[in-house]
Amino acid sequence: MKKYLILFLTISVFYSCKQEKQTEKSIEKTSSSTLKLELAEAQKIIALPLHCLEVEYPNKLGQVLKSSDELKSPKELRPIFYGCFDWHSSAHGYWSVVKLWKQFPELNNDGKIEALLTRVLTPENVAVEAAFFNQEHNKNFERTYGWAWFFKLQEELYTWKDNPKAQQWYQTLKPLETIFSERYLTYLPKLNYPIRTGTHDNTAFGMALSLEYAETVGNTQLKDAIVAKAKELFMKDVNCPITYEPSGHDFLSPCLQEAWLMSKVLDTKDYKTWLNAFLPQLFDQNFDLEIGKVSDRTDGHLVHLDGLNFSRATCLFQIAKKLPELHHLKPVAEKHFNAAFPNISNDDYMGSHWLGSFALQALDAQ
Repeated sequence: MKKYLILFLTISVFYSCKQEKQTEKSIEKTSSSTLKLELAEAQKIIALPLHCLEVEYPNKLGQVLKSSDELKSPKELRPIFYGCFDWHSSAHGYWSVVKLWKQFPELNNDGKIEALLTRVLTPENVAVEAAFFNQEHNKNFERTYGWAWFFKLQEELYTWKDNPKAQQWYQTLKPLETIFSERYLTYLPKLNYPIRTGTHDNTAFGMALSLEYAETVGNTQLKDAIVAKAKELFMKDVNCPITYEPSGHDFLSPCLQEAWLMSKVLDTKDYKTWLNAFLPQLFDQNFDLEIGKVSDRTDGHLVHLDGLNFSRATCLFQIAKKLPELHHLKPVAEKHFNAAFPNISNDDYMGSHWLGSFALQALDAQ
């Protein structure tokens, strides 16, 4: 009996040590930044917008009709941004294509990407798009979510200085850029309260993307307006109730989006003070968030939760970059990314027409 007991204890100690080593290995793996945008990931992501940018139906138009004369097909109304189910998904689809092509030139070895952009991004098509946005009853269309994604497209084209075609396309799209910039400047003074939803009209999300664009292209008027409004709307916020998140079809975290925006608005010292009051739990080394769980990927609203996982990852990466002492947020970000990324290629069209851009944004945020 004594021999058996010694043998049992020996095996138990050996197994326990082995488990400890495996756990340590797992912690080492998740504690280090392992996510990289390599060619394989780029090919997986770019395949999604390249497929849907010229897919006209299904389509969610979303505009206001003044009369039956305005009943037209998506491609007639929006000869550039008619694919990928809706206007804003088309806009960030083009952003994804340009960004990935710029980073991985071999993606255009067959010339198909350049041919697509040359065919679609024409002055004639821009004029039709602009005419739609100048209709009195559609001046607020895509405010500010779609405008912000369009700005990101322009930012990518603007910074591609060694590609003459990119510079040409940037100038071609300039009339729309001017419209959205002017509309934003008109809108911000009227916005008395922030919109704190977890979907398209979230104020902080639109501001964050638009601020990145404004800083890059030198649109100082828009930059200054966004910074001033962000401070006005958000500086006094404390104790954001992140434990109440997510709502059933969120693809954005209201708390984290605001924290991400303010990381761009404030200097490091002021941001740390503000974040300590706004989301003090982020400073806990054991901070964690349960990933969003999708119950039905064919449901266009429920699949938003995969987007939430990507956008949370983006915010957490960016917050940790601003405050390096919050490096413990990176494994939480990676967990969210890894939960969603395997789904983007196998998803129903309700997810695949837009999720690639959010995956790319998260990878780019590290």
